[in-house]
Amino acid sequence: MPSLRDSVDRELLPQHVAVIMDGNGRWAKSRGLSRAEGHRKGAEAIEKLMDAALELSINSVSLYAFSTENWSRPPAEIGALWDLLCAFFDEKLPIMIEKGVRVYHSGSRKKLPARVCRVLDEAVLRTAGNKGLKVNFCLNYGARQEIVTAVNHWAKQAKPGESFSEKKMDEFLYTRDLPDVDLLIRTSGECRISNFLLWQCAYAEFIFLKVMWPDFRSSHLYRAIIEFQKRNRRFGGL
Repeated sequence: MPSLRDSVDRELLPQHVAVIMDGNGRWAKSRGLSRAEGHRKGAEAIEKLMDAALELSINSVSLYAFSTENWSRPPAEIGALWDLLCAFFDEKLPIMIEKGVRVYHSGSRKKLPARVCRVLDEAVLRTAGNKGLKVNFCLNYGARQEIVTAVNHWAKQAKPGESFSEKKMDEFLYTRDLPDVDLLIRTSGECRISNFLLWQCAYAEFIFLKVMWPDFRSSHLYRAIIEFQKRNRRFGGL
């Protein structure tokens, strides 16, 4: 009986997997723990996902870490998230460098604390030469905001009479160096995409898992990919 990992067809892998890491707060509440502890356990699941994606030679993974709408959360929780993010990169960046991971950031730098910007800049800079898995941290990210920002940036440099196009849109998105999303996974049983990579997910396959993000393991990625490989992706054709 082949293992889940061995059941994955290495010839039909998604090149870009996007993940909405949902359920940290509910995971913590069900255990009588603080939401901050839920986020801490959720951060541990990121390394498991990265290791599984590296083993499968997936090109890119995008992680929905903090949305533009998350600013409505209590300030104490937001501050704890920034502490966790900085601690995560302090601990994991040397490991990511060793494994050949290249770090990207998608999202607005506005409102982000200076220390968070420094941590992101260091991670992006120190991994810029890596050729392995691309890990895109979507932080202070909203897809509608990304699209509006891309159009405004194009308009500032557009020549008189120049027309906008899908190709030009791709060039001005945060994800311009990444392929379109093939597979979007959301944990916690919620079935929506919450303003995440709307343009890039035009032909993505969506898979919604009941597992809470802190309990995510490599086996969940393998199962999602096996389900993805059963889909008939016609891209509008027959």
